[in-house]
Formats: sequence, C-alpha cells, structure tokens
Amino acid sequence: MCACGSRAVDGVVSSRSEGQAASVLRLLDHGSSGVRARATGIPKASPDRMSDMTDISMLERKLQRERAARQQAEALLEAKAQELQARNKELRRSNEELERFAYAASHDLRAPLRTIAGFSDLIRRKEMDGMSASGREYLDLIREAISQMDRLIDDLLEFSRANRVKMAFSAVDLNAVVADARDALRALVQQHHAVIRVEPLPAVAGHAGLLTRLFQNLISNACKFSQPDQPPEVRIEAAEDAGRVRIDVRDNGIGIAPQYQDEIFQMFARLHSPDEYPGTGIGLALCARIVERHGGAMDVVSAEGAGATFRVWLPSAESGPETVSGRA
Repeated sequence: MCACGSRAVDGVVSSRSEGQAASVLRLLDHGSSGVRARATGIPKASPDRMSDMTDISMLERKLQRERAARQQAEALLEAKAQELQARNKELRRSNEELERFAYAASHDLRAPLRTIAGFSDLIRRKEMDGMSASGREYLDLIREAISQMDRLIDDLLEFSRANRVKMAFSAVDLNAVVADARDALRALVQQHHAVIRVEPLPAVAGHAGLLTRLFQNLISNACKFSQPDQPPEVRIEAAEDAGRVRIDVRDNGIGIAPQYQDEIFQMFARLHSPDEYPGTGIGLALCARIVERHGGAMDVVSAEGAGATFRVWLPSAESGPETVSGRA
C-alpha cells in the first residue's frame, strides 16, 4: 500500500479510536454519577425542592420553639395554681383560728368585765357620799369603758356566729325582715327622730336571722352617722335583676369619702373617734360577712357630706343561693 493510503487508513483508525474513547469516558462518567446517587440514595435536588426543604425545616424549628414555650407556660401556670391553692388553704385555716379565738376570747372576757362592773357599782353605792368630784368622774369613765367593752364583745360574738351558723337557705320575705330590724331598733330610731321609708321588697333565698342583723346594722349606722342639723332619713328599695335582687339602703348622713369606701368593710375600721360617733368598727364588717355567706355582694356609693347608698346583691327566692360576683 502506498504511503498516502497508509496515512489515510491510520487517520480513520485514529478518529475511530478517539470517538470510542470519548464514548467510553462518557459512559464512565455517567456510571460514576449513578454510583454516587445509589450510594447516597438521594437524587440530585432541584433549586425549588431545596427551597421547600428549607421552609419545612424552618417550620419544624418554629413549632418546636412554640411547643417548648407552651410547655413552660403550662408548668408555670400549674405552679401558680398550686401556690394559690396552698394560700387559700392557709387563709381558711387562719380565718377558722381567728373565729375560734374571737368566740373564746369574747366569752373569757365576760368574767373579768362583770367583776369590774360589779365592784364599780359597789363603790358607787357605798362610797358615793364621801367621794370627791374627780373620783365620781373617774368612776363614770370606768362605767363608760365597761359599756364600750361590753358592746365590743357582743359584736365579736355576732361576727363569730355569722361565720359559724349553718346556712339553711329558704325563701325569706324582706318586708318581714326589715320590719323585725326596725322593731329591734325602735328606741334608737325614736331617739334620733329617724324617718324610715320602705318600698315593697321581694323575697330572697337566705337566712332570716342573719338578714335581720344585716338591716339592723345598716339602719343603725344611718341613725348614728347622721348630719348634726337634720334628722336621719333612710329609704330602702329593691329591684330584681336576672335571678338576683339588688337592695339599696340610702341615707342622708355625713357620707363617706371615696378613699375610705373599701376600708369601712374591714374589721375594726373606724373613720371617726368614739367621742364623735359611737361604735366598735365591726358593724359593716359583719354586714359584708353576712352578704358573703349568702353568695352575694355589697358596696357603697357615697360622697363626703352627701349621704350614702349601701347596695346589696342577694339571690332571689326563685333562683336559690348562687355565687354573685364581688363588689360592684
């Protein structure tokens, strides 16, 4: 074969070899990609798929954070609930101890008080003729202190009884209750020339004895804390409201400044000295406790020098005893 032919054949062979080599390389590259894909088990992801996976991962982390925050909040709430329960239990125990103490102390104080009263009466009978003016004044002060202490003991016993009495609820006619309260205060009402007007009142579910004491205290307060230049006027009216009865006891007395209108319902709260207005500071606390034991609420609307309206919410006779929201 001539030289030129030989070179042509070699060129053809060389071209074929290069083409085959390129094909082999492509096959090898494709095979290695397949091997890598099979080894990882994950196909090559597109950009959109990668974005979706990132969004899912972010959502999972957000859900985890929210779940952890919710669990933390639930744990905190449970701890606070347990703490509140423990405090309520302690408060009930303290109140029970206070009631027992008040009852026992009131009875125990009666004996020495009677002894003091007895000896002061004996001194008055046997030594009065030869007693100086200052001695008589001191003896009058002793008797006045005995009387005040006696009233305090009576009020403590009333408060203790209000906490201990069994609450057997029944339909109670408020007209009869207020009439009984007025009869019990007849001497005080006449002394102060008080005018008491009572509108027709509905029946409520409650304890007649405790409710009588409630109205006694409210009417008594209206008489004692009256304006110096005018006789006391008391107006009692009521209206039914969605299974409850609201009773308003309105007077024309000296009134109560707004900053003291919560304080007056506390035990031994006094806004005036005993020389100005007599009392033990227990009356309105007893009223609030009686209303509370009926599942009711009580507050006062007043201004200094402009009288006061005590508002009481009680369950109606039809609805029976129920829990009424706290002071309005």
